[in-house]
Amino acid sequence: MSVVVHTLKKIFCLMPLLLLALVLPASADNTDLERIHQLLPETTRITDPEGEYGIRRVLAGDTLLGYLFETINVANIPAYSGKPINMQVILSPEAVILDSWLLEHHEPILLVGIPEQKLVDFGVAYQGIKADQRVVVGSTSDESAVTVDAITGATVTVMVVNEIIMKASHAVAASLGLVEAQLAQRQKPANILTDVFTPADWQTLTGDGSIRRMQLLRSDVDTAFQGTAAEHIDTASADQADDTFIDLYLAYLNAPTVGRNLLGDNQYRFLMQELKAGEHAIAVLANGMYSFKGSGYVRGGIFDRVQLRQFSDVISFRDLDQQRLYDVMADGTPEFNEKSVFIIRDKAHFDPGTDWTLELLVRRQTGPVDGVFTSFELGYQLPQNYFERPPLTAEELAAIEEANRPLWLNIWYQKSFQIGVLISALLVLLVILFLQDYFASKPRFLHWLRRGYLMFTVFFIGWYCLGQLSIVNVLTFVHALMQDFRWELFLSDPVIFILWAFTAATILLWGRGVFCGWLCPFGALQELINEAARKLKIRQFELPFAVHERLWAIKYMVLLALFGLSLESLATAERYAEVEPFKTAIMLKFSREWGFVFYAALLLVINIFTRKVYCRYICPLGAALTIPSKARMFDWLKRRKECGQPCQLCANECEIQAIHPNGEINHNECHYCLDCQMTYHNDHKCPPLIAKRRKQQRQKAPPQRIPAVEVDSSN
Repeated sequence: MSVVVHTLKKIFCLMPLLLLALVLPASADNTDLERIHQLLPETTRITDPEGEYGIRRVLAGDTLLGYLFETINVANIPAYSGKPINMQVILSPEAVILDSWLLEHHEPILLVGIPEQKLVDFGVAYQGIKADQRVVVGSTSDESAVTVDAITGATVTVMVVNEIIMKASHAVAASLGLVEAQLAQRQKPANILTDVFTPADWQTLTGDGSIRRMQLLRSDVDTAFQGTAAEHIDTASADQADDTFIDLYLAYLNAPTVGRNLLGDNQYRFLMQELKAGEHAIAVLANGMYSFKGSGYVRGGIFDRVQLRQFSDVISFRDLDQQRLYDVMADGTPEFNEKSVFIIRDKAHFDPGTDWTLELLVRRQTGPVDGVFTSFELGYQLPQNYFERPPLTAEELAAIEEANRPLWLNIWYQKSFQIGVLISALLVLLVILFLQDYFASKPRFLHWLRRGYLMFTVFFIGWYCLGQLSIVNVLTFVHALMQDFRWELFLSDPVIFILWAFTAATILLWGRGVFCGWLCPFGALQELINEAARKLKIRQFELPFAVHERLWAIKYMVLLALFGLSLESLATAERYAEVEPFKTAIMLKFSREWGFVFYAALLLVINIFTRKVYCRYICPLGAALTIPSKARMFDWLKRRKECGQPCQLCANECEIQAIHPNGEINHNECHYCLDCQMTYHNDHKCPPLIAKRRKQQRQKAPPQRIPAVEVDSSN
């Protein structure tokens, strides 16, 4: 027996070191160029990043093969770690995703159990998907949507990755004019009220916002070029700084009050007859030294100094989209050097009722063919009395609402079944805890109720919902408090969030034992296996109490080691948090490398012979939950003065040895199985109750009657 005890002591002490030896550091290999050349072997050149999104063109000579960009420059969306995941995407000229792969992440779930290669491979699923398609992780009833498989154990992470890839790809494709702007950003195009007309002069139209103005001085332009290669080119002298560079006016002409007053009835009628369905006309008028027309439209038929922007769409004009405006009819109109009408074609899907912007591009020559651009924006919003908005259908409203909801809220909607079942189960557990004396008085029923709940914890909370709390969650929470705390980071996994909220509440009322004894899937798995072993009459071994209570300290040392590592590097601490077998046994269902499977299986095999070895001696999460348990408000577990002296029944029967020989319950180690309470209420098992019951029975027993003896009177 002493040899067995000595061997078990060695295993318990060496087990954390065994696992740490199995953990290998992982890092993402950013083989950008190699991967690009594997995908597009004809590539000869990749340009420098350009524009707002840092888009690079992949070229074969002068032939465009695709567009290369990093998602962090487009969709800087934080993932579960609180930091964004950065992917690199190649987009074809037809807006089809050619490839996407991982550059950088800080996701705990990928650092503590799931190989990064799975997320690298996840990007392959997006090959061939167009940037404006809807992509859903998992399944959907929408037949038009593309589905991609989630990574088991990292569903939330890949949902964030899906949003990052698709949102960034769409934004880039829209900025390049390859696809339309996000439909979710749009409403139905406004209808112009053609029967609404009010006579107005120039001053009235500029006063109510029907005509918008942008005036630039030469000093304004010089300031815009500061810090660029063109900073000292064509700058104004001191006496020229206040000269007008351009004085530009903008008006939307389809609205009768604006168009008829500016153009006159005949010009307006001819213009409206010329416009096709879905087309719109604007007037651009200007004075100053700078021409908004420029010369590009003469060379190539394109105006290179003015363009419109609405949503993420850029609308440019060709020579056929422009008409010279000879006269403006509104009273009080100033003289203009340049006057033009520009036609917005129907392919632009322009919405006159939504804000839009005229961009004036100014270029300075820095070399024979090189130059630097800067732009100035003039915003335009059509007055509300000129248009009406068609009502949206219920389906359109629902689609817009879903698209505008934060990602975490969409995840809660998608997991509504899991949330509903989990909350119901937690309410049942609360009933058990509040009525524990009643249930403890019915030990046979409570035993079966507890076994059923443990099976629910393993199969539903653990293997189905992947709701296994981890020390990684604690480390992430602590670092979020020290850095940039945001609730969205923790709300992104509703099952984990609800379990943490429930655990925090029950710690204050009952201590950490409620989670460890009822809601931890790995703990429940151990308990069910040991219960089966006992039913099969497999011999059980218990360590001497003096040895047992010293082994408690191991889990606190593991916790301190992980916390210390996290202060230096959270990523490193998360890797060494593989001391927890949770990812292997619960989240990945033993589908891992052999070393991790061996470690988890070893713990379960040892558990056959002595209950919940890992929970009692190694688990850093249990140690972490003990700290706030010091604030426990109530003592629900009842004891008698005879407990410990002389009665040792509960201490001997406690299968995790949380009761000291003196009868005191160590709440830091108690798993709240309620076995001691079932004994406490059982007057056929608890020695003090047995003695009390027997005494009461003796007192209630009727006195024995002495049979009468007949006396012979004849004597």
